[in-house]
Amino acid sequence: MKLAVTGYNGSVGKRVVALALKRGHTVVGIDRTSPQDADLPPSGKNGSSFSYHQADLTDFDAALKLLAGCDGVIALAALRNPTDYKVATHNNNVVISWNTLRACAELGINHIAQASSVNVMNMAYSKTQHHESFPIDETQPCLPDEPYGLSKVIMETQADTIVRRYPSLRVASLRLHYSVPDWTVAYSSDEKRKNDLWGYVQEDSAADAFLLAVTDESGKWSGHEPFFIVAPSTATQTESELLRKSFFPDVPLRKGFKFVDRQSFFDCSKAEKLLGWIHRDGVET
Repeated sequence: MKLAVTGYNGSVGKRVVALALKRGHTVVGIDRTSPQDADLPPSGKNGSSFSYHQADLTDFDAALKLLAGCDGVIALAALRNPTDYKVATHNNNVVISWNTLRACAELGINHIAQASSVNVMNMAYSKTQHHESFPIDETQPCLPDEPYGLSKVIMETQADTIVRRYPSLRVASLRLHYSVPDWTVAYSSDEKRKNDLWGYVQEDSAADAFLLAVTDESGKWSGHEPFFIVAPSTATQTESELLRKSFFPDVPLRKGFKFVDRQSFFDCSKAEKLLGWIHRDGVET
């Protein structure tokens, strides 16, 4: 496939491109970074190739031009935190997401995966945390109180909207956790990590989820679907039930569920069922 990867020069974008090239895809990388400052990849294999374009995707015409001719889009262009907690992150992320989705609709590009975040819940950047039950899955309400999480909720709402008008589009919103080379990078004290529930995702496994979302032809899903993309174990050495009792004693467990050892506070079974995604600490190609 010919895949566009927006936000190429981010840490996740570079891993997605590297894995896509290894799997023989042709990749168009798009980022605001100048070509001189971008960390460009080596050539791929099996006839794959890479081209790079500097662009600001808040400009709809730029998005329309650069995505033309692609078979799928992996949309990673976004600000990664609330910055000043005012308008920059919200406005940037919402406009780029809509421009990308709308350009895909115009161009007949039906396979799209966009970077959402676990912060659609009220987590690391929120003043307080509220969770209905553990483990968290996609059925729980999204209640952020800050602009980054809100921008991701709106991005998902925009995907719901675009597929109603263009039902041939298939959009996956991947709710990534902290993307790291291995869990030890995410490790810190239990107190410091409590607001993001001690989670992480190995960066190559995150890249694998994006590629599965745009290349999957199983027919198991259509329209727009959100997916949590989180490792099955926490980045801590403390058992999860002890963490819950220490920091979230009022949050109940889902009926019939019991934590085992360092089990994640997130349920990613939907991604396994519909995308075939299983977290691995390092992905073989």
